Order: sequence, then C-alpha cells, then structure tokens
Amino acid sequence: MSQPHRSAIAKIVGASLIGTTIEWYDFFLYTSAAALVFNKLFFPTADPLTGTLLAFLTYAVGFLARPIGGLVFGHFGDRLGRKKLLIVSLVLMGGSTCLMGVLPTYASAGVAAPLLLTLLRLVQGFALGGEWGGAVLIVSEHGDDRRRGFWASWPQCGAPGGNLLATAVLAILSATQSDATFMSWGWRVPFLLSGVLLLIGLWIRLAVAESPVFLAAQRQAEARAEKHVPVVDVFRNSWRQVLITIGARMAENVSYYVITAFILVYVTTGLHLPKGVGLTAVLIGSAVHFVTIPLWGALSDRVGRRPVYLFGAIGMAVWGFAFFALLDTKSSPVIVLAATVGLVLHGAMYGPQAAFFAEQFPTRVRYTGLSVGGQLSSIAAGAVAPLIAVALFSAWHSTVPVSLYVAAMCLITVIALLAARETRGESLHDDVEAETAAVSP
Repeated sequence: MSQPHRSAIAKIVGASLIGTTIEWYDFFLYTSAAALVFNKLFFPTADPLTGTLLAFLTYAVGFLARPIGGLVFGHFGDRLGRKKLLIVSLVLMGGSTCLMGVLPTYASAGVAAPLLLTLLRLVQGFALGGEWGGAVLIVSEHGDDRRRGFWASWPQCGAPGGNLLATAVLAILSATQSDATFMSWGWRVPFLLSGVLLLIGLWIRLAVAESPVFLAAQRQAEARAEKHVPVVDVFRNSWRQVLITIGARMAENVSYYVITAFILVYVTTGLHLPKGVGLTAVLIGSAVHFVTIPLWGALSDRVGRRPVYLFGAIGMAVWGFAFFALLDTKSSPVIVLAATVGLVLHGAMYGPQAAFFAEQFPTRVRYTGLSVGGQLSSIAAGAVAPLIAVALFSAWHSTVPVSLYVAAMCLITVIALLAARETRGESLHDDVEAETAAVSP
C-alpha cells in the first residue's frame, strides 16, 4: 500500500495536534483552577487542604466519565470513522469549558454551583475519553510504518501544549491582576477563551481526511455484510492488549499529575511559596516537554517502543524521590529543574505510547481498544493521583509516601511493558490485508 506524501501527513499531524492542544487546554485549565480557584469559590471551607480535596474530587469525576466516553466514541469511531467522532468530541469539550466561565459561585448560588461545575466536568471527561484515541489513531493510520513513532507522537504534544497554554494564561492573569480581581472575575477569562479556540479547532479539523486504514476495513466489512460490536470483540479477542495498555499507562498518568497538579498544592500549601513559583515551573517544564516528546517518538522508531518506554518508567521511579528533595530547597530555579526533568522522563513514556498502543490492536477494534484501555487506566491512575498525593501528604506531613506511590505505579508499568510485544515497524494494514485475502475467492 502506498505511503502518504510528506506534506499530506504533516497537514494531518498539524490538524490533530491543534485539536488535541485545544482539548487538553480545556481539561488542564480545570486542573489548575481546581488547585488555585475552585477550592475557594466553589468549595469554601476553613481548612485549605480540605477545600482542595473537594475541588480535586470534581476533578476526578471527569476521569470517571472518560472510559464511558472512550467506549461510546470508540464504538462509533470503529463503525462510522475517526473524523466524525473527533469533531463531536471537540464541540463537547469546548462548549462545556466555555460554560464553566459563566457559572455562578457558591457565594451566589449555594450548592447548585458545585453541582453545575461537576456536571460540566463530566461532559469534559466524556469528550476527552473519545478524543485521545481518535486523535492518535488518525495520525497513526495515515503515517508510514517506518516513522510512525515520530508522527504519532505529535498529537501527544497536545497534552503539554494544552497545559502550557492553560498555565500561561493563568500565570499572565495572576501576574497582571490582584488576587482579589483574579478571584472575582479574572479566572473566568481562560474558560471563555475556549469558545474562540473551539471555532479555530473546528475549522482546522473539518479539513482532515478520514483514515485510509479505517476506510479499507470498512469496505471489507461491507463486502462481507458484516455487523460487529467493537467492544465485544475487544474484550473477547484483545483483552490481553487492554490489560497491557492499562498497566503501561499507570506510571505515565500518575507521574504527570503529581508533577503538574500536586506541585501547585505542595508549593503553595506545603512550602508556603507564591503560586507563581509552581505555575512558572510547570510552564517552563511543559515547553521542554512539548519539544522532547517527538524526539522520544523518533527514538522509538530506531531502538524500539519498549526500550524507550522502560527508560522513562524506571527513570521516573528514581526521580520521584529527587523531585521533592529539589522542591524543598524553595529555590525557584531548582523547582523549575525538578519539574522539567520530571516531564522529560514522562515524555520518554508518552512519546512512543501512541504508536505502541495503536500497533497492539487490529483495525476493526483499534479505536475501541485504544480508548477503553487508555481511559480505564485514567480512573485507576490519573483520576486519583492528586487525591492520593494530597491525602498522603496531609496524613504523613511528608512527601516520601508520595514518592513511594509514584515508584509503585512505575513498577506496574514495567511489568506491563515486559508482558507486551515489541511493535516497532509493524504495518497497521496487515490485519486488513490478511482478512481480505482470507475471504477472497
């Protein structure tokens, strides 16, 4: 099968990257706001840590909706196509985030305020559950086999790109406004900005072509008059790959939210430093993270997916202890270093992840398998990571238990990777071509 022209795949990658950046901007904006704003405006309590825990509970609710979104979007994405579902996910995410910017606070609406906030967070999670799998697949299935790790890593840059954008907007507002002004109305600006980003993302994403691998699989299914239920097929024939996907994401999920979300809590509440110190560290770290993810993806094309992923998981287990030791210096440059190195190690897992996971599943259930496995891990890992980190720190008044928690998740990831097969260079067309040959006269 012919490989796509370089300019064509670059266009697809660009459209996918911009879309995922917007979606992650919306999702991470909530994460930062939960640590800095929502704990006071929607969950006011006498104890700052208790308010933060309550805010992070609504943050976790978004993760609970992600597997449902992955299941629904995966099912229809494997039946109707990747592109249609990516457009729906973008509209849901952008719309719900924009509405957060006009919500009343607890002071004016009472208990209705956190309830509405939680409802919109559910919509966010549902949308993101379908976004990630579709975005990485539409690039993976357009790209060539030899450089898939590099091309498929670019949609992954949407995570640090979105975090970078969200953190930058919050940092600018907090630096140019007084605390009173920021808490009064300034925090709403980044959420309303999502409406503008939504229009830009839709314009770009509508121009993306459907995956040729999916179209081939769809023609094959139509020729065989075949009706299949992707989620049933996944758990019947690909359950091992689903478990590997869940396990492989544990270290990546937990470490990311400890570095980018819990750091804001620890720097302000534990070290009693200005919130700008933590925001700046995440901002600079995310910029470096954005640049290095494609480099790790490219390296996985040369040496394999598993070696690069294993390096990131083992390195993160060690860095989890050094991370807090560096934060405890209370030196702004050292705190930036701690966050940046941590995110570079995270990139070693995140860079090859898209191609690695896509190569685990056959085309007919790839969207479903990738989304379900990836989003189930988001509940077990990402959803509870800030909650567990805050609870451990609150109970022990020490960061050592948090570091041990990160190390334990890294161990699970190492075990999952050792159970997986190396997939570098595998063709995503092979399963379609093999099945077509099998039914040809």
